Amino acid sequence: MAEMDDDELLDALGVEVAPLKPSSRTPREERIIAGFEDILRFHQAHGRAPMHSEGRDIFERLYAVRLDQLRKLPEAQTLLAGLDGPGLLSGAAAGLTDVDDLDEDALLAQLGIGAEPSDQSDITVLRHVRSSVEKRAAEEIADRTPCADFDKFQPLFEQVERELKAGIRITLRFGRDTSIASGNYFIVGGQLAYVAEVGETIKAAYGKNDARLRVIYANGTESNLLRRSLERALYKDDTGRRLTDPDMGPLFGDAPEPDDIETGTIYVLRSLSSHPFVAEHRELIHKIGVTGGKVETRIANAEKDATYLLADVEVVATYKLHNLNRTRLENIFHRLFGVAQLDLTIEDRFGNPVKPREWFLVPLHVINEAVERIRNGSITEVVYDPKSARLVD
Repeated sequence: MAEMDDDELLDALGVEVAPLKPSSRTPREERIIAGFEDILRFHQAHGRAPMHSEGRDIFERLYAVRLDQLRKLPEAQTLLAGLDGPGLLSGAAAGLTDVDDLDEDALLAQLGIGAEPSDQSDITVLRHVRSSVEKRAAEEIADRTPCADFDKFQPLFEQVERELKAGIRITLRFGRDTSIASGNYFIVGGQLAYVAEVGETIKAAYGKNDARLRVIYANGTESNLLRRSLERALYKDDTGRRLTDPDMGPLFGDAPEPDDIETGTIYVLRSLSSHPFVAEHRELIHKIGVTGGKVETRIANAEKDATYLLADVEVVATYKLHNLNRTRLENIFHRLFGVAQLDLTIEDRFGNPVKPREWFLVPLHVINEAVERIRNGSITEVVYDPKSARLVD
């Protein structure tokens, strides 16, 4: 069978192809429609018209201004009537800067619609007239620039990272404490940020006090954003966190915290595994764990769990503690004995290789000393020396 081109194939199938009709709309009308379609997409995504209120996304506030302006434009009312299923154009204009004194050309310019065709048809692009919304948004947003004196701040970031690993600092969801002051550390946008300076208090356009910050980031950049802009960024960021100060309280305190357990137990286990390496160093290999329940329940099925080396275990020591923060405590043990972590790979019941954690080559008497130092707060002053098998200052 001879090959047919597209027209011949459509003709053989009995499909009539009507020629495309050239558009009768002017470039300006096309841009008005394109801009309104952006607003319609926002309505479809959020189930409401864009709003002006403080704290809204900058583009939502731009859409709200443009919607108000389209409501003022007779040409737009006629042109967009067939597209306006939700009735957006019939809503009352709210929060709009007075535009009654603008002629049609100036109003179209503010909408980003020029008399001449343009490649930029995005409704979010302002031309000629700078709206009050855009001015306020520009004030809130500060671009990051390279930090010229980052060498002064790099040691601070390195120290904070060490303190996080050691459990001296912890991270809290932003919201329990919304204060922002000089010397604070945050995680925002996946970056560790340090508030190096807080400027003089200013009266913001929305009537509340604000201040310009100098914020240094761990990647060597900085910004001079407003304090309330940083607050909003931390609120909106699901991973936004505040870092606690080193002196925010002892590991064990009188008042319970959300991650505390009323009565906790540190337990030390010894494996009864027949693995050659474990059998040879049985008196030295220990697992250190923390539980808020019964230790016996925790280890009931040890022989079936690769975490326990697929073998029975014996409890060689327990320490009862009150109001302990489990996360910080486990971090401290991992930091302290990390250099002596057992490097052993075993196969689970299905033949898959498993590398159990929380097993350490540490004598029991050193673990006893570590717990005592945790109790009296001196644990941060020592490290574990695996060569001498002792804690050293």
